[in-house]
Amino acid sequence: MIKTLTFRPLSFPSALRKIVITSMLSATVAMSGCSLLSVYKIDLPQGTAITQAQAQKLQVGMSQNQVLYILGSPAIRDTLAPKRWDYIYDYQAGTEGRRQGIADVKNASQHLIIYFDDQGLVNRIEGIDSLPAS
Repeated sequence: MIKTLTFRPLSFPSALRKIVITSMLSATVAMSGCSLLSVYKIDLPQGTAITQAQAQKLQVGMSQNQVLYILGSPAIRDTLAPKRWDYIYDYQAGTEGRRQGIADVKNASQHLIIYFDDQGLVNRIEGIDSLPAS
C-alpha cells in the first residue's frame, strides 16, 4: 500500500516561532563580530614608568644605588656598556585603558639615559624632556 503525501501548511504560531528563533540566531552571529562583544584585552605596560618629577631628583654625582632607590631597575643594563643605564617605557592600552582615554606610548618615546663614570657616579643624564610631567 502506498501512502499519499499530504501537504499540511505550517500553523501560524509554529512558523512565527521558527522565524523568531532564526532571527535571534542570525543577530547573535552578526553581533559576535562587533566590538561590543569583543574579548577583554589587558593594558600592556613595558619598562619603568618615570615622570619628570622623579627624574628631577637625580643629580650628577649620585651613586648607582641612589639611582636605583629613586627610579628602580633600568630596562636595559647592557653588558657591553656597563656605564650606561636606559629606562624605556612603552604602553599599549587595553580595554580598560581605552575606556579611561589613556594614550598609547610607542617606539620608546619615553627614554631616559643615565651615564656613569668609572667610580659608578652619575656623569650625565639625557632624555628628561621626553618624560611626562606627572
